[in-house]
Amino acid sequence: MWLIMKIIENVFWVYYIGNPSKFVKDKVGKWMYFFKEGDRTFIEKVCREVVEKEIVSVAKHSNKESGVACFYLNIDDIEGHKKVIKYFLENNMIRKTKKGKYYNNSFKLDIQTIKGQYGDDFIPELTLDKFINLDTGDWII
Repeated sequence: MWLIMKIIENVFWVYYIGNPSKFVKDKVGKWMYFFKEGDRTFIEKVCREVVEKEIVSVAKHSNKESGVACFYLNIDDIEGHKKVIKYFLENNMIRKTKKGKYYNNSFKLDIQTIKGQYGDDFIPELTLDKFINLDTGDWII
């Protein structure tokens, strides 16, 4: 069975949409990946691929040469989080510190974005260390 994906572009974002009907308003959020100039082709490929492979049902990226990509799912979709994190690990999309430890990326709920929770005002409910050992990358869940 082939997934029918829509790609919608505006001045700010490029959306890759599979089946967002699974989203629950107060539970939907995103893992983010920040890309730099020169990585636009890579991030387009990633967003298309994760939706086509049904790793997530919606992805988007900034419509410029550098910016952010967002990969959407519900906060309580543990298997979905594992799929996204596995994809990120396999594609070297989680940065490491100078000592080689993975950064403890946060999952951000859309409601937190809507409320303007950024920087010190943002307290994540879900972080990467709930899924992997940040020193080794080994799964703990």
